[in-house]
Amino acid sequence: MSREYHDIIFKAEAGIATITINRPKVLNAMRAETAEELIHAMATAGWDKSIGVIVLTGAGRAFCTGGDQSAHNGQYDGRGAIGIPVEELQSIIRDVPKPVIARVHGYAIGGGNVLATLCDLTIASESSMFGQVGPKVGSVDPGFGTAYLARIIGEKKAREMWYLCKRYSAREAEAMGLVNAVVADEELDAEVARWCAQILEHSPAAIAIAKRSFNADTESIRAISWMGMQTLSYMYDSEESREGVRAFLEKRKPEFRKFMR
Repeated sequence: MSREYHDIIFKAEAGIATITINRPKVLNAMRAETAEELIHAMATAGWDKSIGVIVLTGAGRAFCTGGDQSAHNGQYDGRGAIGIPVEELQSIIRDVPKPVIARVHGYAIGGGNVLATLCDLTIASESSMFGQVGPKVGSVDPGFGTAYLARIIGEKKAREMWYLCKRYSAREAEAMGLVNAVVADEELDAEVARWCAQILEHSPAAIAIAKRSFNADTESIRAISWMGMQTLSYMYDSEESREGVRAFLEKRKPEFRKFMR
């Protein structure tokens, strides 16, 4: 399953696979190719018996900031309901029988916040920021980004995150249950290494069964997500959604209300 990657860096060493989104110039925003590479790397690591834990992270000053708006012209340019195989990427994080740790340094915004939410564990540096941005740009992440987020942080807080599009510090994210641990920026790598080392001491089969059983309780959200992404595809063809993208690229406030019917 070897493959040359352009948008990510893949490294496997001593039982740990590290997958790094490597688009720092756009704060690790994802285009279709980014998602395709993440899916491939996650599957490669997830089914490799020499790997016991997967770390997902981002290069530079962001974990991930969601979809790359510069690659979004009504639809993205790849496969999947919206032109990025988001459904498949979210599913593979849940489906691999290994714990996936989100190592967050900097911004985990929009789809990046959803990825951090979906990972089994999230460890963040103190300077990190979390939040959703979809309604500000005419988008949403229905399913795991909404229903599953509500399971993690509570429905009131999840609605606040989506309706207001506020940003939350790492400490605030930890207090609401979105993050497992927050450490000083310079301690992040050491802390992630400690968690990985502890996981590697434990039974892989037991951990795989535990992950499957956790997922079984929320498996219905996968169907919500696939249905929601199909609906989102139709929304992306609307002038209201296009206005969000135009405003973002033009660095101005969107005028959504003029499209109200």
